[in-house]
Amino acid sequence: MTTVRHTIASAILFSLAAPHAGAIAAQDYPVKPVRIMVGYTPGGGVDTAARMMAHALTELWGAQVLVENRPGAAGNIATEATARAAPDGYTLVLCNIGSHAVTPARFGKKLTYDPIGDFAFLAMIGGVPNLFMVHPAMPLRTLKEYLAYARAHPGKLNFGSSGVGASPHMSIELMSMIAGVKLTHVPYKGASAALADAISGHIESSVGNLAGAPLAAVKAGRLRGLGVTSPQRSPQLPEVPTFQEQGVTGFDVTGWYGLCAPAKVPPAVVTKINGDVAKLLAPGTPLHKRFEDQGVTVRTATPEAFAAHVRGEIARWTKVVRETGLAAN
Repeated sequence: MTTVRHTIASAILFSLAAPHAGAIAAQDYPVKPVRIMVGYTPGGGVDTAARMMAHALTELWGAQVLVENRPGAAGNIATEATARAAPDGYTLVLCNIGSHAVTPARFGKKLTYDPIGDFAFLAMIGGVPNLFMVHPAMPLRTLKEYLAYARAHPGKLNFGSSGVGASPHMSIELMSMIAGVKLTHVPYKGASAALADAISGHIESSVGNLAGAPLAAVKAGRLRGLGVTSPQRSPQLPEVPTFQEQGVTGFDVTGWYGLCAPAKVPPAVVTKINGDVAKLLAPGTPLHKRFEDQGVTVRTATPEAFAAHVRGEIARWTKVVRETGLAAN
């Protein structure tokens, strides 16, 4: 009887202490280094966003936040690794339009993870357009001229991107379909390699997230921006018109960045990360300005709203993939 009473008493004490213990764990988080997975090589827009966020979170938390690049398969390697990681809040991924919308749309049920069910959508960071660029020596000075030449010479113009199925690649495939042209895609292992070959003149054109190296290259005159994929011009490159302005009717490809984690991460950790990211990105803060200076329009959201946005993006890109015939074999 004494043993039974002792067992019951212990259970009661544990149940009373459990909520308090959880609160302490969330309050103390993080107690060890946190890693942010990036599915692309260093230097691209996703990597730039991850490093900016990692630096700001390190300063806020007083614990090291590290960026781990695992490029390949259009971001799929890092995304899958995150889905399989322990749901303790110490493995995050810089989720984006490529990893959580375009790739699921292309691969569908062939993916080894559920792009919604296997993730917690912690915090949205903001939206960013893609930038289409050519070497300054190229005589085609506008997107209209580029498309006119492409119509007259099908397949003769090529463009580089960070890889097959990533958002930059898909944006140009969508443009080609709408404009009725045929371009030759040259996939690279990362955005920085494609950009380097465009700068050196080894390929005619390149496309990438505006944030990071593409923005710097155009501002420095090393490449000429032909168009941005968003409905409005970028404040950082106001002289570069949109695709819509240049006759690509109804065109809108605006990428986005956010932080995701494996599903079943403790709710208190989700709440903490969402609140801390929102605080760091509030208008007037240094991080808000840094992102805006990179061409990222800051946009925060609740975890529920972020997840709803991703579901909508998957549906949208599934339709695009079906219409362009770019589903993965």
